[in-house]
Amino acid sequence: MTKRIKIGNTAIGGGERVAVQSMLSVHNSDLEGNVSQAKALEEAGCDIVRVAVPNMDAVRLIPAIKSAVSMPLVADIHFDWKLAIESVAAGADKIRINPGNIGSEDKVKAVVAACKARSIPIRVGVNSGSVEKPLLEKYGGPVPEALVESARRHVELIERNDYDNIVISLKASKLATMMKAYRLAAECFNYPLHLGVTEAGTYEGGLIKSAIGIGGLLLEGIGDTIRVSLTDDPAREIEAARAILRAIGAAGSGVQLVSCPTCGRTEIDLIPIAKKIEAATRGIKKDIKVAIMGCVVNGPGEAAEADIGIAGGKNCAVLFKKGKVVRKLEEDICAQLLEEIEKL
Repeated sequence: MTKRIKIGNTAIGGGERVAVQSMLSVHNSDLEGNVSQAKALEEAGCDIVRVAVPNMDAVRLIPAIKSAVSMPLVADIHFDWKLAIESVAAGADKIRINPGNIGSEDKVKAVVAACKARSIPIRVGVNSGSVEKPLLEKYGGPVPEALVESARRHVELIERNDYDNIVISLKASKLATMMKAYRLAAECFNYPLHLGVTEAGTYEGGLIKSAIGIGGLLLEGIGDTIRVSLTDDPAREIEAARAILRAIGAAGSGVQLVSCPTCGRTEIDLIPIAKKIEAATRGIKKDIKVAIMGCVVNGPGEAAEADIGIAGGKNCAVLFKKGKVVRKLEEDICAQLLEEIEKL
């Protein structure tokens, strides 16, 4: 089990539920736009949000965003160590840096001291495009071992300054690299791991890649917080992340829907029913499994593990709970099923 880290009012690692993250995409010059997007992300179910701080003027975003939302705010810093210190002073709940591009060890030490004074975690963010040249030469490219050694060097630099409030990420766009890097990291570190497939692409392709990489690692017990990186509205990143967590049955992920693909035995209009139930239950926080099955061959028998579900008949359906038939449903099947779900 990884070390438990507190980020504002949210904890990750140490057996806590997997937290969902995203990053604001509005230009840093637009304060109102960033605040508005942060609010939208929190409403969509984001647990932790990150904002780019590329210059001193962007530091003003931190107090403005924090006054508008309750979720923790992470300041994303590159190259200028002073931006990290100013972000801490402005109220950031976590600092994301790549110690390799911050500068000398004295500068890293100054950043660590600022974070330590306020017990603010530091995320060591390594990706396949940021691995140091000596490591690329040593390993012949941005292979998993190179990413992990880069992270180890950065972690040791922070630890030498007597600080261990650390989160680690090792992202790559190549799934095999990303997954192996995190598996190696899980063996090397006890710090929480931030999972992600970098440059995953647009929604459909990015969701598939992230579901394989992030979902696969989570099923292995690896990962404490996730960000699905998409070339899309950040709110869709939250949608995708929640879908991944529901698919693996993660605690706190809400309703998990299972439904059959239909066949020639189906005598009920199952596809629109399944879509309607999926949309209606998306915001329900109960960790339950709902089954939408086309006939008695597939349900309730094959869906016996579902907390509740329906199996289609001729212009009707039967309602079942944990594999046992409760009653027959006619007319507005969706409404009746949703009423039963609310009772659970």
